[in-house]
Amino acid sequence: MAQITRICLIGPESTGKSRLAERLSRHFGKPWIPEYAREYAEARNNRLSYDDVEAIARGHVESEARGPGPEAWLILDTDLISTVVYSRHYYGDCPPWIIDEARARRADLYLLMDTDVPWVADAARDRGGDAREELFDSFRAALDEFGARWTVISGDWEERFRAAAAEIATLIQRRAVKTTSN
Repeated sequence: MAQITRICLIGPESTGKSRLAERLSRHFGKPWIPEYAREYAEARNNRLSYDDVEAIARGHVESEARGPGPEAWLILDTDLISTVVYSRHYYGDCPPWIIDEARARRADLYLLMDTDVPWVADAARDRGGDAREELFDSFRAALDEFGARWTVISGDWEERFRAAAAEIATLIQRRAVKTTSN
């Protein structure tokens, strides 16, 4: 069975991750895994504590395990690195097993969503636009800490789509060349 290539959209709230993940999924005809933390937070009226971090992490892992089937690659709307970043941001710590699992399950490519689009309120968002820059820096630092391959995606919605699609196409081409040369 082929190894699954995983592309993850990551970054602060209200930067277009879900919207872009769904569009990229349609464009490439590949599955995407929606953000589990959003579903979890909405089910609890966004009243979360440090005790919820482990349940969110387990939910991410389970969602991904149910996801791809026989597909060679899939698109993730966040992953465990997001759980690490938010846990550290809100609670000052993260359970060590989640950090270890995030490292072990690191995606092949991260598309770090920039904060250059307007913040839009919804039931799962609690920080307003004020914390997005700080969180963006935290995501960038975490991606470096985990040794991830990442690139910033910015611009309006169409520019984001074009840049993300180009990054994915480049990754696919590299993987195809690597496979044929082996």
